Amino acid sequence: MMQKQADAILPLKEISKSPAVLELKAVTKVFPGVKALSEVSLKLIPGEVTALVGENGAGKSTVVKILTGIYQPDDGIILVDGQPTIFPVPQAASQSGVTAIHQETVLFDELSVAENIFLGHAPRGRFGLIDLKIMNKKSCDILHSIGARIDPEQKLKDLGIANKHLVAIARALSTDARVVIMDEPTASLSHKEIEELYELVESLKSQGKAILFISHKFDEIFRIADNYTVFRDGQIIGDGAISDVTDADLVKMMVGRDVSQIFPKRKTSLGKVILQVKSYTHPTEFEDISFTLRKGEILGFYGLVGAGRSEFMQALFGITLNTFGTIKIEDKPVQIKSPADAVENGIVYVPEDRGRQGAILDLPIFQNITLPSLGKISGNGFLKLAKEFKLARDYTERLELRAASFDTHVGNLSGGNQQKVVIAKWLATQPKIIILDEPTKGVDIGSKAAVHEFMAELAEQGLAIIMVSSEIPEVLGMSDRVIVMREGRMVTELNENNLQPETLVRHAAGI
Repeated sequence: MMQKQADAILPLKEISKSPAVLELKAVTKVFPGVKALSEVSLKLIPGEVTALVGENGAGKSTVVKILTGIYQPDDGIILVDGQPTIFPVPQAASQSGVTAIHQETVLFDELSVAENIFLGHAPRGRFGLIDLKIMNKKSCDILHSIGARIDPEQKLKDLGIANKHLVAIARALSTDARVVIMDEPTASLSHKEIEELYELVESLKSQGKAILFISHKFDEIFRIADNYTVFRDGQIIGDGAISDVTDADLVKMMVGRDVSQIFPKRKTSLGKVILQVKSYTHPTEFEDISFTLRKGEILGFYGLVGAGRSEFMQALFGITLNTFGTIKIEDKPVQIKSPADAVENGIVYVPEDRGRQGAILDLPIFQNITLPSLGKISGNGFLKLAKEFKLARDYTERLELRAASFDTHVGNLSGGNQQKVVIAKWLATQPKIIILDEPTKGVDIGSKAAVHEFMAELAEQGLAIIMVSSEIPEVLGMSDRVIVMREGRMVTELNENNLQPETLVRHAAGI
């Protein structure tokens, strides 16, 4: 029955030919209580990259699921080569040449590279058995076409992150795709690997593939896109040639506010020194880190991949042990040997990897937020649900978290909203110092603005903030001072008088 459905690529009626290989026309999708898409139209042209931009919750994921046959539109039509078409199941979209490379494609470590690439559609020989020789040969050809020097017979578990990402791309291209959807493809890649991905995109364009590119990073969009489409609240706000707009234009379309509001850092009167770190060292990760932090201050930490910033922050929070040096909080020496010690002394940590380290994805929003604060919402050994909901509501409203209800599991939220849950969880403990490690990584521009606004409010209220960020505009826009690290050591400390993009990069790169 499933195979019969998958073959059902059904022309509905004859219409004039379109230059687009894949098109949505006036597509609407409604979920209970939510209109996810409202009369959305989108064209994907062979040999061109269309950037799809919008806030988390704007409808981008719903569009991708409709294009790949996971959802079906409630109204409107899908056209392939100008012909109205139905994708009743994902196999139908795949048979029409539509493939997607997701941010976190599921691969299997114990299988070979070739087995991962052709999982579910391996070539078969006599008696219906998988033909390993042909599968390895085809895998080799696909890997070669994207510039990947990977042995197709090698186990996936023996590859690095970048090569695993190339295997995911090869898997998507193994179906002879005509339309390639890239959803945040650079999220886990280094600068060098991102450059290689750009070359791959150019190669796919030259092969006549139509590419839908979804990214929160404007430098990527302006680097590789030919066209743009902006979504807001399930509707198209604007589209056209990327050469006709600026990043400020895109921001205003996405969030309905000016770009200057994305970094709302205010001039605050810094209070007394609350944290002193002196000669803090780990045998392998970092060495001789010394600095002070004042109440109401946002202290930025900048550096390239491998600089040791996150490793130091994890040590400061008691995750990484075997460290030595001194820490004083409010001029009182403290020893932090565990996260519990850190929280007890008023230090909290919002990690970069929110999915694995920051939240319990299978628990609802309200339970994640109140988890470190159970003592505040308990009485006589019992949780008080009204207090728990109030605590969760107070902080989610301040961070403008978007969710259907507090019972929604965190794993079902967008990346930006997951980040807000993690920040809300720790702020509910009323800390003295908060460490934000890549606080807006993978977060849309509107959610960035909300997080930055909240950071500015917290600083005004006297909270001391350490912000680790790889985004230069964020570092420049939000920091009072910046410490630059390279290869596990502090190389300079910059204040507003010498805080320039070129200065940051030169120190971080050792130029």
